Amino acid sequence: MRDLVELTKRWQIAPATMVEGLPITLAALDDPTTRVPLRVCEAMVRRAHELTREPALAVHYGMAMRLSSHGFLGFAAMTAATVREALDLAVMFASTRTSAIGLALYVEGDRASIVIEERAPLGELREFAVITLMIGLWQIGQALTGSITDGICECAFAAPAYVRALPLGDRLVFDRPSHRMVFAAADLDLRVSTADPAAMRLARSQLERELAAIVEAGLPGKIRAALATTSSEIDVAKALRMSPRTLKRRLAEHDTTFSAIRDDVRLQRAMLLLDDRTHTIGEIATLLGYTELPNFTRAFRKWTGMTPNAYRGRVTPSASGG
Repeated sequence: MRDLVELTKRWQIAPATMVEGLPITLAALDDPTTRVPLRVCEAMVRRAHELTREPALAVHYGMAMRLSSHGFLGFAAMTAATVREALDLAVMFASTRTSAIGLALYVEGDRASIVIEERAPLGELREFAVITLMIGLWQIGQALTGSITDGICECAFAAPAYVRALPLGDRLVFDRPSHRMVFAAADLDLRVSTADPAAMRLARSQLERELAAIVEAGLPGKIRAALATTSSEIDVAKALRMSPRTLKRRLAEHDTTFSAIRDDVRLQRAMLLLDDRTHTIGEIATLLGYTELPNFTRAFRKWTGMTPNAYRGRVTPSASGG
């Protein structure tokens, strides 16, 4: 929100105007420990649109995003050795920046995706937040590596009217099953030009202290990591050193369930595998832990509203080097 206030100065909007009448002050926004309630963020974004009269404000905001906007997490990413290490840090410590949005990294064969997860009802913020973050992450990735990476951004909502007037081509697509950025897995090995192992360790230590202050914030992420080796709730609970009943109770505090997390992991893996086209749909079902193809087909239809065959037929390969 502090950066949004700075951005609106381009349209000669006085900073005080952006917070007038709202339960937040400019001084509070300058304090890196301030957590701004979602509804206040929503009001500020709505006001920014009204005052600037710029429908594509999310695009401007994303293009202006810098690592310095993300505190110690940005510093840690800047000093990481590779893109994979930077993204792993972003996934692990995203909750130190916000409790409303999470990130998850998936890799299948030669394709990878970063999924943007809505962990709270975003309301009017949804479109703005997702587009801003996607464009911002691409900008940051290019700044870190000095490379222009290929790929595509998918949004799980209808295309805003202003998008048609932007020179984005097919790089930003809509009405997809989830919010995700899909790219070549080889990009994960790109070196970060500002890598500094000693500085990264210091930044990570600070992030770990911040994360420890957030009760159970990383539990869903730990479950996703455990699901890489098992689909059993009992096995996952054992790996996390808790009983299945305790796991269920703690997930209820996050307004989610083990089944919901497992289904989301399977969906993200399924989409990458279907995009890749290396495996048959039957092979994909087996890789995801389904003993029978019809069970996978029913599950995929439930998640996306279409069969795996239909999904594979409509997806344009987006991260195969061109």
